[in-house]
Amino acid sequence: MSVFKDVQPKNVFHYFEEISKIPRGSYRTKEISDYLVRFAKAHGLFCAQDGSDNVLIVKDASAGYEDAPPVILQGHMDMVCVKEEGCAVDFETEGVKLFVDGDFVKARGTTLGADDGIAVAYALAILEDSSLAHPRLEVVITSDEEVGMLGAKSMDLSLLKGHILLNIDSDVEGHFLVGCAGGVTARATFPVAWRKMEGTCVSLRVHGLLGGHSGSEIDKGRANAILLLGRLLRGIAQTVQLGIASLAGGQKDNAIPREASAVIVIPQGTEGALREILLGWEKTLRDEYAILEPSLAVSMEPKEACGQDVLTGEAEGAILRYLNLVPNGVMHWSAKMKGLVEASLNAGILTMDQESCSVTSSIRSNVLSRKEEIAGKVGDLAAALGGSLSFAGDYPAWEYRADSPIRKKAAEVYERMFGKGPEFEAIHAGLECGIFAEKIKGMDAVSFGPNNFDIHTPKERLSISSTERVYRFLLELLRSMG
Repeated sequence: MSVFKDVQPKNVFHYFEEISKIPRGSYRTKEISDYLVRFAKAHGLFCAQDGSDNVLIVKDASAGYEDAPPVILQGHMDMVCVKEEGCAVDFETEGVKLFVDGDFVKARGTTLGADDGIAVAYALAILEDSSLAHPRLEVVITSDEEVGMLGAKSMDLSLLKGHILLNIDSDVEGHFLVGCAGGVTARATFPVAWRKMEGTCVSLRVHGLLGGHSGSEIDKGRANAILLLGRLLRGIAQTVQLGIASLAGGQKDNAIPREASAVIVIPQGTEGALREILLGWEKTLRDEYAILEPSLAVSMEPKEACGQDVLTGEAEGAILRYLNLVPNGVMHWSAKMKGLVEASLNAGILTMDQESCSVTSSIRSNVLSRKEEIAGKVGDLAAALGGSLSFAGDYPAWEYRADSPIRKKAAEVYERMFGKGPEFEAIHAGLECGIFAEKIKGMDAVSFGPNNFDIHTPKERLSISSTERVYRFLLELLRSMG
């Protein structure tokens, strides 16, 4: 039985539920891509699928709209897969478990995937409905947006006729986006060496943090679990001899990490001293983040006596110095648009194996030179500490267009429907509009969407009433283009 009984718009939530059953994390998009192809064929629509799993579905103009300019409806099929500790969902083989809580759709123990599954659901509902009035629709659903917009970068857009883009990948109703940051993923890697240490193995954890989207929520000052872990280990080492056996933290470079952990070895008999140190650090950190991180916690779990391989002093020093010195959070505020973050850095993933330790960060900037500046600083720091920096997933900013007919049209329709005009703003998060603008000369775009809170975290929740209002707006906007 559907979890959306009597929930409107019925066809939108039907398709949201259907795609939510499909595993669709980044790099695992073949199944959802094939679903979209099957949908197109079942409805007699032209469809093209490429080797990166991107899908284009075309619906001809309705009667009377044959001469109207074509419109591109665009969103992405992949989602950020983050789950709560102890959640049994296997993102490789399972979809998310939806439920309705008042006005909100949520997922049990995981991210919801309304970023950007709601765009897919809107598009499928429109493609299915033969009663709607609209120009030629070119629905583009891209893959791997959350890991550097890889699908949009690789997609051949030569089949498209449209120069008007409606991107449905925003998460505040009534706030229309008209510009966004560019970004790149930077991975700092340090070689490691090992020594043997006898003592007691202890598992340390920093957890209970809020996390969040590394673009839209980087300005909130939330704690970064990876950096707190590094700070904690440096503090412990000043009082208790330790060796680091493992390090791990975060799940996605574009999500502020909610937890991080380490396995350390300490001399036998110092467990009590370590516990006192951790209690002191937990109090200090809770005081620092009293309002921002109400559930911040530091915990330890002593294990049996052991002889364990731990990092050499040189390797340990390089990694902890990097975690202490690497820039993080807001780097620059925009001088052109008050309140807009211009450049930022988020250390999102910490991993270690037998050969190396890596910290993967998301660098974002609305100004290319600022992105290059931050990348240079991180690269210089890594090199100075004996490591190296590599880059992936570079994508361009979407620059504000002073003369935008679609922005004017969207404002007119919105004000007519809701009695007030929308807010237009640039955003520090990345959108695929910049890539489309590079490939389609003269493209005119706007991005919007329903209220969706705490994206990229297991607390993600989509407003049902907002989803309905935005869908009505989208249909009216298309109707008005005739």
